[in-house]
Amino acid sequence: MTTETPKPNPPALDPVPQPEPAFGWTHYAEQINGRFAMIGFVALLLLELFTRQDFFTWIGLR
Repeated sequence: MTTETPKPNPPALDPVPQPEPAFGWTHYAEQINGRFAMIGFVALLLLELFTRQDFFTWIGLR
């Protein structure tokens, strides 16, 4: 029987805090809104590029 001293546990790493979804004009809501706006803007540019029509013509207002 050997007498080994128990090794101490390594310190636990704190997880990186993630933004919590909340109601109202929070930083998290503004960040998500901005990302969706960028996706929509790029989608509109691609639509105009492929159809060779502007958005208002495409939806029938001209």
